[in-house]
Amino acid sequence: MTTVGTALDVITMGRIGVDIYPLQTGVPLAEVESFGKFLGGSPTNVAVAAARLGRAAAVISRTGDDPFGEYCHRALREFGVDDRWVTAVPEYPTPVTFCEIFPPDDFPLYFYRLPKAPDLVIHADELDLAAVRSARIFWMSGTGLCEEPSRSATLAALAARAEGGRAADQVATVFDLDWRPMFWKSGAWKGGARGDGSPEAARPVYRAALAHATVAVGNLDECEVATGVREPRACAEALLAAGVELAVVKQGPAGVLAVHRDGTVVEAQPHPVEVVNGLGAGDAFGGALCHGLLAGWDLHRLTRFANAAGALVAGRLACSSAMPHPHEVEELLGGGPADRGTDREGILP
Repeated sequence: MTTVGTALDVITMGRIGVDIYPLQTGVPLAEVESFGKFLGGSPTNVAVAAARLGRAAAVISRTGDDPFGEYCHRALREFGVDDRWVTAVPEYPTPVTFCEIFPPDDFPLYFYRLPKAPDLVIHADELDLAAVRSARIFWMSGTGLCEEPSRSATLAALAARAEGGRAADQVATVFDLDWRPMFWKSGAWKGGARGDGSPEAARPVYRAALAHATVAVGNLDECEVATGVREPRACAEALLAAGVELAVVKQGPAGVLAVHRDGTVVEAQPHPVEVVNGLGAGDAFGGALCHGLLAGWDLHRLTRFANAAGALVAGRLACSSAMPHPHEVEELLGGGPADRGTDREGILP
């Protein structure tokens, strides 16, 4: 675990909770007889993935003051992720998420985040903005923009990253577009958007965040929310026009398109893998993307490595505990043991 005062490679901000996943595959939730409990929440999983790859990572989030909150802290520490900025909100329970597993591409999610998720009660005046600014990579998600006070806190963190120009040690400020329409149902934003669950309501807030980000990552649905267009190359160009330097468009079985402002374009096909649970693939991709950015890899190597990490987790049941180690990704890239006996395409959600 990173100690106080040590520079952090990655700080993520946003959702945390407990994933309750069936231990039976292809069974409706009503008929499942046994479950596994795992640390969850996309930004949290990205931090775990980065830590598995040897990076010093931390999470900014909040849990309930309850046993599931205690579990989240314990799990973070076991994964080597700094939990100093994960605090309790006594009035709200730690979120729980259930899923159904119907491989290769049907994984319905059921979020229990009412009356309000603690990770949406992050206040701007409670942030360690000096740490946010000094982190080599800061990773935030679209869900953090869906409701106050998290929305203002997330935008404040982004503004701190950009204040006075990019700090010398900053590598990237990443916006995971992470569109979850069910979270955008109430409240208003000063920019005029109301949270009615529509892309049009979210788009002005997304654009405000994109103005401070250097990297944007999302699938086609998420890119369309942010840009209003859907064709992959048009999405990438629109994200670049909105202010980022690198746009990464995930296209499921069609692979990944990455376009850099310098004109570099990479189109990477997914690695074949027998899909078990595709829900954690995008988070593994994110942690591996951070790893490659920190290593200074060229866009081709970066995209291939992130693709391989996502494919590995698509072939496993869990999310956080399934995040790969570096040697596993390298084995898959080299056609080694991790790539044997597979026959389906990994899908990055």
